[in-house]
Amino acid sequence: MYYVGIDIGSTASKTVIFKGDKIFSYFVIPTGWSSKETAQSIKEKLKEQGIDVIREDVRVIATGYGRISVDYADKVVTEITCHGKGGNYFAKGDCTIIDVGGQDTKVITVENGFVTRFLMNDKCSAGTGKFIEIMANRLGVGLGEIFDLAKEGEPIGISSMCTVFAESEVISHIGQGKERSDIAAGVVESVVSKVTLLADRHGVQGKCILTGGLSTSDYFRKELSKKLGQDVYSDELGKYAGALGAALIASNVKK
Repeated sequence: MYYVGIDIGSTASKTVIFKGDKIFSYFVIPTGWSSKETAQSIKEKLKEQGIDVIREDVRVIATGYGRISVDYADKVVTEITCHGKGGNYFAKGDCTIIDVGGQDTKVITVENGFVTRFLMNDKCSAGTGKFIEIMANRLGVGLGEIFDLAKEGEPIGISSMCTVFAESEVISHIGQGKERSDIAAGVVESVVSKVTLLADRHGVQGKCILTGGLSTSDYFRKELSKKLGQDVYSDELGKYAGALGAALIASNVKK
């Protein structure tokens, strides 16, 4: 049996495939402007791997913003549930999951394998990966490069809670000739601080797992650990947490 989890997010769409109880493959593609087109692109990539979604030995669960666009899914499941399953898989037990996505940040508590509570900030992108991406563009670097820059700098305060106004602050710092590394450090610290506030409001218990696109940044994870005052862990598949959780759920869903 093949169990396919598809997480169509706001900026990137992730797919994880289990064959039996082992991960068979995984991939990510940009979501683009149309979730429906993205879903069809994923279907084609699955075919390239010999997985036809209409076969009886294939089960598909979809999650994320664009989950209803996956018309070949056997079931759609909320991203909170899927991220909970994925984070629990990484932690191998009770945990708190901090998922920093493109458009929102979620803090999820998992106990005995089930989500017991969660808190989400989706009203502003200032505490998300999208904020760092926008500011990286302003600084003329890529998303990965901004973390390398930040390591070399001393954070400049970015006080605004709004992405638009914060961008104006960054432009002002650039115009004043401030060091690019200092601005980069300020950008990252701003997001880390906002994520920490959300986590503190929610409360952290058990192992703390970072998921989402920023989970691949060791620098971001370490800075978050400092702010929270406890170790934050991740996994090389951290950004696939939602898709991985969906694939795990697929293993218990019948066509």
